[in-house]
Amino acid sequence: MDFAGSDTAAAPAARYKAAPVAQGRAAAATGLPPLPDTDEDIQEWQKDTSRAPNTAKIVIAGGFGVGKTTFVGAVSEITPLTTEALMTRASEETDDLAATPDKLTTTVAMDFGRITLDQDLVLYLFGTPGQQRFWFMWDDLVRGAIGGIVLADTRRLEDCFPALDYFESCGLPFMVAVNHFEGTAGHGEDDVREALSVPEHIPVLVCDARKRYSVVEALLTLCGHALSTLPE
Repeated sequence: MDFAGSDTAAAPAARYKAAPVAQGRAAAATGLPPLPDTDEDIQEWQKDTSRAPNTAKIVIAGGFGVGKTTFVGAVSEITPLTTEALMTRASEETDDLAATPDKLTTTVAMDFGRITLDQDLVLYLFGTPGQQRFWFMWDDLVRGAIGGIVLADTRRLEDCFPALDYFESCGLPFMVAVNHFEGTAGHGEDDVREALSVPEHIPVLVCDARKRYSVVEALLTLCGHALSTLPE
């Protein structure tokens, strides 16, 4: 298949006494209620630990410019934390812009976002940097994750091989999400699976990293796949 400064001398008692005052000032500035001073000020529902949602970490990896930052930003319910830096001429020899000529920035550390799928499950999303010179960060980003999503661009499928190899080598459940770019030929999931030599038990789907519903579908697919790999 051809794929085209605090004052340390201050007495502790004085600091503790000043704390409620500082909280009150902060509350006035933000419009939020002050923190409770005693246990009596805490409501019963705040003591109910059963209300705490389950949390899970998911890593999004792939080649340079494949859409990882866009993927995280499409669903994050908080302002995504990004580490985008302007590209310079110094990167011309290492970063191939043939498929993304309009790209002006690149991720140099990670992307971070959060999405609540329902009241009992919160996903924390971590996007990896794509260039090889930043791969040393992957070990830290993957630690504690339940699974990974490999974003692929059919114009340059070979760029996602390192992510596939990495997830396989560390035993992390993963799936492949083909980010379809406008103006490119569409390829079916079976074609991509064959081209990447992805086993049948690993999910492969076509998505649009700009669309929330499409990204949510990919996240749900990965969660289901990760659960299916748990020992009974």
